[in-house]
Amino acid sequence: MKNTTIPKEITTVIETLEKSGYEAYLVGGCVRDIFLGRIPRDWDITTNAIPNEIIPLFPKTFYENCFGTVGVVNEDTEDETLKIVEVTPYRLESEYSDSRHPDEVKFSKKIEDDLKRRDFTINAIAVSLSNGAIKDIVDLYSGFQDIKDRLIRTVGKPEDRFNEDALRMMRAVRLATELDFKLEKETEMAIQSHISLLKNISKERIRDEFVKIIMSKRPKIGIELLNEANILGFILPELIKAKGVDQNQAHAYDVWEHLLRTVQHSADKDWSLEIRLSALFHDISKPETKNFSRETHKITFYGHEVVGSRVTRKILERLKFPSRTIEIVSKFVRWHMFFSDTEQITLSAVRRMINNVGPENIWDLMNIRICDRIGTGRPKENPYRLRKYKAMIEEALRNPISVGMLKIDGKGIMNVTHETPGPKIGHILHILLEEVLDNPKLNTSEYLDNKAIELAKLSENELKIMGDEARKKEDNIEEENIKIIKKKHYVS
Repeated sequence: MKNTTIPKEITTVIETLEKSGYEAYLVGGCVRDIFLGRIPRDWDITTNAIPNEIIPLFPKTFYENCFGTVGVVNEDTEDETLKIVEVTPYRLESEYSDSRHPDEVKFSKKIEDDLKRRDFTINAIAVSLSNGAIKDIVDLYSGFQDIKDRLIRTVGKPEDRFNEDALRMMRAVRLATELDFKLEKETEMAIQSHISLLKNISKERIRDEFVKIIMSKRPKIGIELLNEANILGFILPELIKAKGVDQNQAHAYDVWEHLLRTVQHSADKDWSLEIRLSALFHDISKPETKNFSRETHKITFYGHEVVGSRVTRKILERLKFPSRTIEIVSKFVRWHMFFSDTEQITLSAVRRMINNVGPENIWDLMNIRICDRIGTGRPKENPYRLRKYKAMIEEALRNPISVGMLKIDGKGIMNVTHETPGPKIGHILHILLEEVLDNPKLNTSEYLDNKAIELAKLSENELKIMGDEARKKEDNIEEENIKIIKKKHYVS
């Protein structure tokens, strides 16, 4: 057991209950995390007091559920995880006729009753405190030993626990993924034989557990565990089709391994959910688009990004992801094949790509490209080609030096000078731009109006000479700016 400081907000709640004559224990995931030396994300306290006995003991509480959980509010703390501490009476639960919720919940006076209803042994340990330190440990199901052995094992018979709440099957895989544990053999076998129970679980709950796996540090392992437990075929049959689908020489792995390595790299970089989902699904439709070219004697997957975008949308809709996530991820899958040849790609093509995904998303698309590359088995994350893409994107995104920067336009010049449309207007605009480039403070409507009136008094030839000089200066500045961008990315 490693030392973990138990916050005073927690010890205060437990001491308050005990001073009033009640038992109080820390229980569940927070105890598990304490034994693992991790910082708990939630703190749960269980007691033999019932809600009507708990509520009067604390200045501010709320009670809005049918499970007896009372939220004790700590307004003085800055730690968001401690603002509300949940205190729940010992509970006994009846049958789960819907494989989701107990038909009836009864309060108990024995900690043993509460622990036997828990899902996994590592979550069925209770500890009492004394002066902020652990005093007694109640471990009826050898949970502490399973923590040491790094095993996920159900409390009692696994089929009983999964019949009560089928989502526990996914939770078992998620905990194994997050904690780097293994599934105990009997527990894993029960999962494999009870997959059909997941049909009773809402897609939202399944999605939430899947997201936690994807957002963990080891999504590759998590997906492999889902597959070994037969869960993946139930929630993501499209992904299973990628197994054994060979690719061309640019790839060291089949499509399945490539997708898992790609999403793992996105986790290694701690990138967003949208990037991780896109990394996982970007080649999801390679199996159905696979072909063999007689001309080149190579495997092809023409159009897999187009088909894959549609398939990705269906998957995310089926799992009830938010519409924003669906739009972004399906768009990333559609456009992940951008820029195949840096010598042929043009700046206008880059601008079209930015328009396709949105300037706010273009760098995320680049990150997906990086993950895709690493997923092929190539060691370099940022080769010349990707650096070239980045430089071109940065150049396309920046506002070029132009008369559009001015607080006056051609129509404004004609209004104040009474000039008619013609070359003089263009010359005046570029002369004004040169002044603003030298001194940005001059870019005001008042100054430019007055300067335009003054310049309009010159002949067209005089204005042409001055305007041509201004254009040369603009071109030189623009060229220098682009050189800086290319130098930054080490490209020519």
